[in-house]
Amino acid sequence: MNKTASTFATPAKLAVPEAKVRTKPVLRWKDKTGLLPILVFFLVWEAISRLNERVELFNPTFLPAPSAILQEMWALSKTGLVQESLQASTVRILLGFSIGLILAVAVGVVMNKYRAVDYWLSPVLNLLGPIPALALLPIFIIWFGIGEMPKVLLIAWTTFIPVLTNTLDGLKSVNPLLIRSALCLGAKERHIFWRVVFPSAIPSIFVGAQVSLGLGFSSLIVSEMMGAKSGLGYIIVDARNYFKMGNMFVAIILIGLEFSIFSYLLRILERRMVSWRQNGVRNAIEK
Repeated sequence: MNKTASTFATPAKLAVPEAKVRTKPVLRWKDKTGLLPILVFFLVWEAISRLNERVELFNPTFLPAPSAILQEMWALSKTGLVQESLQASTVRILLGFSIGLILAVAVGVVMNKYRAVDYWLSPVLNLLGPIPALALLPIFIIWFGIGEMPKVLLIAWTTFIPVLTNTLDGLKSVNPLLIRSALCLGAKERHIFWRVVFPSAIPSIFVGAQVSLGLGFSSLIVSEMMGAKSGLGYIIVDARNYFKMGNMFVAIILIGLEFSIFSYLLRILERRMVSWRQNGVRNAIEK
């Protein structure tokens, strides 16, 4: 009797209170911010530039120090050129990226739903997709003139193809078990799409959006360099014409900072919309 009682008492002794099992995820400082590598990069750049000013391995004008670039940026901001250029470039990238993203997701949904649309559009998109978007800029300028329209359209087209490709891949890669489970529960076709298929494709859409963001910035700068009177690309062209290396590096750094901010915002939005993808295992264990 005592042996049986001790046998059944063993699991109780080994049981760990639930409060002790649950542990909060440990977030290290390097997981919260990626500023340290950027800071080290600029410190190394500063050291190389200062050393080159003394040794003169090459012309110091070709590689100004970050501190000198900051001074030049402050001087340009007093004239209003930095604010005007940032505003113009931001509006263009937001319009073009938004238009391309929305159209790509909509076309991807239609192509996934209707085979006839997929049959007619896929060969055309496969034909036009590999063409560099920058090769289309002269055509857009001829068609729409030198203005905002060709720049926005070029960014939209650059965004369209990668997002469309990833949207189709995400829609076609949904786990069939999820769809069958929804059908067994009596879900209708529209419910299956909005509750199962489309949410499963959101991570792939964000992958395409991240790729398209970098391509969109490339299209933005090139379009501003070829035909614009404002924008970060315009600062680069103007600096090239008058050999203002400081202004050129100011524009380059602002492009990198603006892209980093947009990319970070996309990652935050992705974490909010697909939190189940990152925390699903932990939530399943804890709850």
